[in-house]
Amino acid sequence: MLKGIQVIDFTNYIPGPFTTLRLAELGAEVIKIEPPEGDPSRHNGNGLVFDAHNRGKKSIVLNLKQEEGKKIALDLIRKADVLIESFRSGVMNKLGLGYKEVSTINPAIIYCSITGYRGRGTMSRLGSHDLNYMSVSGALAQLKDRSGRPVHPSHTFADYIGGLVASERILAGLVARGISGEGSHHCISLAESMASMMTNHILIEKETGYGKGIQVLNGTVISYGLYETKDKGFVSLAALEPKFWSNFCQAVGREGWLSAHYSKPESENPVYRELVDLFKSKARSEWAAFGQEVDCCLTPVLEVGELEENPVFKETGFVSEDGQVNMYGDLKQGAARMAPEKGEHTKEVLGNWLNVTDEQIQDWEKTGIIG
Repeated sequence: MLKGIQVIDFTNYIPGPFTTLRLAELGAEVIKIEPPEGDPSRHNGNGLVFDAHNRGKKSIVLNLKQEEGKKIALDLIRKADVLIESFRSGVMNKLGLGYKEVSTINPAIIYCSITGYRGRGTMSRLGSHDLNYMSVSGALAQLKDRSGRPVHPSHTFADYIGGLVASERILAGLVARGISGEGSHHCISLAESMASMMTNHILIEKETGYGKGIQVLNGTVISYGLYETKDKGFVSLAALEPKFWSNFCQAVGREGWLSAHYSKPESENPVYRELVDLFKSKARSEWAAFGQEVDCCLTPVLEVGELEENPVFKETGFVSEDGQVNMYGDLKQGAARMAPEKGEHTKEVLGNWLNVTDEQIQDWEKTGIIG
């Protein structure tokens, strides 16, 4: 769908690379600009963070601290459709690669900046990470243990949601350009992207004072919750609608539970106690098979290593044997399976995009301008 769209990617770590991974799987040509030392994520976790987010891209090394390196970057940008960056506010301007400079040489460019708190305001120049964006968005306060202490998540939700928002805005920019012919600048805030997921919570709290969103969805009824199984696994039961609860109760031979559909998961509730005991009477795999046979919204709580073999993903190959995850399950072919080596495509890109000769490339390599 994006065949012929050329993207210049100045991003590192997760949000930006996740954005351009999604564009690459849609067919865009993504040129990843790396500093001489490479994307820092190449050096984290044996490079697995890099490998997870950069397959299907072309890597070139440019030293933007040298004037000739900046000139090469501008020459590439002149031919591109999209530029995406994730430096701190003001860095691209200092490099001479800000939107004002870039739009002068390429008025049709879709320029996307991924920031923590956008380009202005009290916190705009502060360094932060996913845990900070989760904190200030109100989302982290929704993940608490029974003592009321926030639980440290083992997933960087804000990074990925910010990446989704960025890809959405880039695509919207391309659509708008197709109509008007004009480029545009988009400044994405990871904190705001995360807070945009709090629409129910904020409005409900504003109107009612209740700060945990849709009450029936947050563990306050027995038909919508998590239950431990015989083998210390867990399943999720989400039989919120009467038909699903009825299907469940009938399938387990407990029609007497029907009237307790929206009762509370408290020890004083006899149906809840019986439900807990029922789930502990069988292994998680048995309940998983039950959930595939009975239409009652019952699924296993899978560990990461189990996704590949689950029918949801196995039947479509969404999670590959080599540990890569597709971005779009309905596409026949996504991005290439391997991430590029640092600077692997420098000669190819400069030759194809800028018609640079081998002699010139060799001279630049000697002076450390490219790699």
